[in-house]
Amino acid sequence: MQIYLDYSATTPTRKEAIAVMQTVLTQQWGNPSSLHEWGQRAATVVEQARVQVAGLINAADPASIIFTSGGTEANNLAIMGVTRLYAVPQHLIISSVEHSAISETVRLLEMWGWEVTRLSVDVKGRVNPLDLKAALRHNTVLVSIIYGQSEVGTVQPIAELGKIVRCLRRAEPSHGALFHTDAVQAAGRLPIDVQQLPIDLLSLSSHKIYGPQGVGALYVRPGVELMPLLGGGGQEMGLRSGTQAVPIIAGFGVAAELAAEELSTETPRLIELRDRAFAQLAEIPGLIATGDGCDRLPHHISMCLEYADGEKLSGKTLVRQLNLAGIGISEQLLFGNSSVLLPSSPTKVAQ
Repeated sequence: MQIYLDYSATTPTRKEAIAVMQTVLTQQWGNPSSLHEWGQRAATVVEQARVQVAGLINAADPASIIFTSGGTEANNLAIMGVTRLYAVPQHLIISSVEHSAISETVRLLEMWGWEVTRLSVDVKGRVNPLDLKAALRHNTVLVSIIYGQSEVGTVQPIAELGKIVRCLRRAEPSHGALFHTDAVQAAGRLPIDVQQLPIDLLSLSSHKIYGPQGVGALYVRPGVELMPLLGGGGQEMGLRSGTQAVPIIAGFGVAAELAAEELSTETPRLIELRDRAFAQLAEIPGLIATGDGCDRLPHHISMCLEYADGEKLSGKTLVRQLNLAGIGISEQLLFGNSSVLLPSSPTKVAQ
């Protein structure tokens, strides 16, 4: 028997998404930018998927969903799309536990003269809102804090953090700071309502919610200005040129719609599995739970190996041995030190 526990890395594509992709590939394969019948059939598919993805995060305007090649491009479009609007380098804020799609992009901006503040986290991996408030400057143009951390699983206080940024903007109308969150791990696992949350930009990924790989989206709050990364035909409201990948966009849409429909039952199910797994793993000597025990992703567990430096008991060795036993997990370094994390998502253990 094989047990796959790496759902935070990628999920299998659900059969409903595969079915719609097959239909699009054989019947709706036109270029959605073309005005003829074949093109308009494809365009209808794209717009239907836009409505479905918007529904996952309760975005009132489907046009606020910009399809990308995945979460990495969505993050890059958010960061670079904002910062490229400024002729002179300014200041931005991220957390110290961002995905590399954020941290490496910001590192590049630093080389170009941008000032960057990296907010530290507590022992549970959580950002202190007071630290964000203290770090904001008159020339801060963007704050990006991950919604749910993919290694330790901690869910950040996004509503409170976003409120701090928005309140500053209201108090000082000339202050242009925007708030972005990488919600790749949280969407489809936790309820997200962008009409209620003080969020300007939010990144999504299809293959984290049982959709196909190779497609994601960036939610852009109406009125927020971005500079495109790609020049060309002006697709995706002018923010992401290039012919849309209609089949996988359609699969993403179906996966998003089903994730939204199943959220009320799936999230409690995952939490029950997660907590049961934590309880059983706690009985194994040498394994230490990481992240926040309560404010964490429903589908996510992570453990540190107490002794991970030796050749016989390294994280990579454990991953290989478990793979030989038919069990798939991920191995990560804990924010640059020698502790090894084992984030795994027991989404289908009970099935």
